[in-house]
Amino acid sequence: MQITHASFDHITASVARANPSLRLFEGCDLRLGRVHEFCGPARRRLALWAAARMEGAVLWIRPAWHPDHLHMQAVAEEIDPARMIFVAPERREDLLWCMEEALRSGACETVVAEVLEPPNLTAIRRLHLAAEHAGKQPFAAILTPHHGGAAGVETRFSLAANHGALSMQGALAGNLPAGLEGRAWHMQRLRARLAPPAAWRVTRASSGLCAKSIAPSFV
Repeated sequence: MQITHASFDHITASVARANPSLRLFEGCDLRLGRVHEFCGPARRRLALWAAARMEGAVLWIRPAWHPDHLHMQAVAEEIDPARMIFVAPERREDLLWCMEEALRSGACETVVAEVLEPPNLTAIRRLHLAAEHAGKQPFAAILTPHHGGAAGVETRFSLAANHGALSMQGALAGNLPAGLEGRAWHMQRLRARLAPPAAWRVTRASSGLCAKSIAPSFV
């Protein structure tokens, strides 16, 4: 059986209808009820962008012993801090256990876990099953260091700040938006089950995120 572009588009459209997604911006949809992986230096901001598009409480799991903490002033730029619930397990093995139990309970529509290394395939499968059995399909993301690499995730995205490039372009054009000077990020879709690799330059505007498609750079 030969699969054409038209038939592939039909298949992906059918999957999208059957599985609700969170839309970050045009061309970037994150399927609910599945586990996504965010990596790169700005991975926490990417998770906040996604969480802001969901409703209700956001359960944020992070290792108690790790020195990195969310800067709440930056959090407030993206989401109401009152929505955030922080959990800080003291044991490494409890990070994914907390995430699995939270997804299975369905108590929060958004569950994010910061992990110190990419989980193995068995752990990701357990998280998928927990998310799929929740009453209302949640948004679930693991945040991994460097370039990530967890097996079995629905998608893998990378986000890094690229503020200097926007400042230079805006200065040359003389049209930097008020209050948003130099705010730009380089975002890549490194892996996805139903979409090809892609990259965007993401900027901020009063209406929300603005994304311009650019050529992906493979890592």
